[in-house]
Amino acid sequence: MQQEIRFATFNVCNLAPPGVKLYDNLLPTTLAEYEAKLNWTAHQLDLLDADVIGFQEIFSQATLKEVLARTTRYREAFHLGFDPDPAAMRLTPSVALVSRLPLAAPARQMIEFPRGIELPAGSRDAARFTRAPLHAVITVSPDVLVDVVVVHLKSRRPDYRTGDTGEDPALYALACLRSLIRRGTEAAALRVLMTEMGRANRRPRVLLGDFNDVADSVTTSIVLGAGTPLGDRLYDASQVQRRADHARHLGFSSVHEGHYSTIDHILVSEEFNGALPSAVGEVVDVIYLNDHLDLALPAASDHGQVLARIRLYDEGHGLMEAGV
Repeated sequence: MQQEIRFATFNVCNLAPPGVKLYDNLLPTTLAEYEAKLNWTAHQLDLLDADVIGFQEIFSQATLKEVLARTTRYREAFHLGFDPDPAAMRLTPSVALVSRLPLAAPARQMIEFPRGIELPAGSRDAARFTRAPLHAVITVSPDVLVDVVVVHLKSRRPDYRTGDTGEDPALYALACLRSLIRRGTEAAALRVLMTEMGRANRRPRVLLGDFNDVADSVTTSIVLGAGTPLGDRLYDASQVQRRADHARHLGFSSVHEGHYSTIDHILVSEEFNGALPSAVGEVVDVIYLNDHLDLALPAASDHGQVLARIRLYDEGHGLMEAGV
C-alpha cells in the first residue's frame, strides 16, 4: 500500500492546439511554439511526480492527452476533463485532473452554484461558475477515499462592459469590482459545496487550483471557512505542513509586474491536518516549482506549480514510511 500521497496543482497557461485563436490580444501559437510547450509541460509533470494533479487553462483535453503521452510517469494515468462548450459565446478554458491512483467514482463537473448563491441581477451566467470545478473521488488506500476538487476562480482581469476601456478611471474601477464580485461569489459557492460534500460523505477533501488570490485574501478565506465549525473548515496545506521552514520559505506561484505572490493553493480538510485529533494523515511539506518564472522561459507556464506531500498515519497513529 502506498503511504505517501502527492497532490499538485498546475496552471499550464493556455494549453491549446497550434493556430487556435484564444483571445483578441494573443496570437495563436505556431507549430514550433506548440511543440516546445508540450515538451516543457511534459518534463515539468515528470519533475513533479505527483499522484494526483489538478490542471487549469485547458482549452483542449486532447492536447493534454498529448502532453501525457510525452511523459515518462503519466502515460497510463487516469485523465479526467471536459472540453469547453463549443456553443458558448466565447471560448473559455476548463480544468482537468490526472491521477495515478484509482478512481472510486466517475468525475463530474460542478457547473451550477448551490441554492441561495448567485451574482447580482443582470450579470452574465449569474448562477454558475465561469470555469466549472471538477470533482473526483480518489482511492488513496484500501480504507481511505478522498474527494478531490479542481478549481479555477475568476481572475483579477477587469470585466469590462462592451465599449468600456481602462482610460476612464471609473469604468476601470467598476470593471475590477465586477471581477471581484464574481470571484467572491464563486468562493461562496465553493464554501457551500465543500461543506455539503464533507457532511454528506464524511471523508477527507482536497481542494486545489488557481484561486487568483492569496491565501489570506477575503475570497480565499471564504473558501477556507474561517469561523465555521471545525469539521467544515479547510486548511491551507502550506500553513499546516509539518516541515515548514519560514527562514527559507520561497513559496510563490505568480510574478506580476515584479510582485511575487502565491495564488495557486492546495487546501485540505481536517483529516489531513496533523494538529487535529481526527487526522488520518498530515501534510509533510509543500514544495513550489517556480524557477521558470524568474528564468522567463518562453515555453513555460506563467504559474509555478505547487506540490503537497501527505503521509498517512499507521494504526498506531505514527507516520507510515513510504515504501514500507
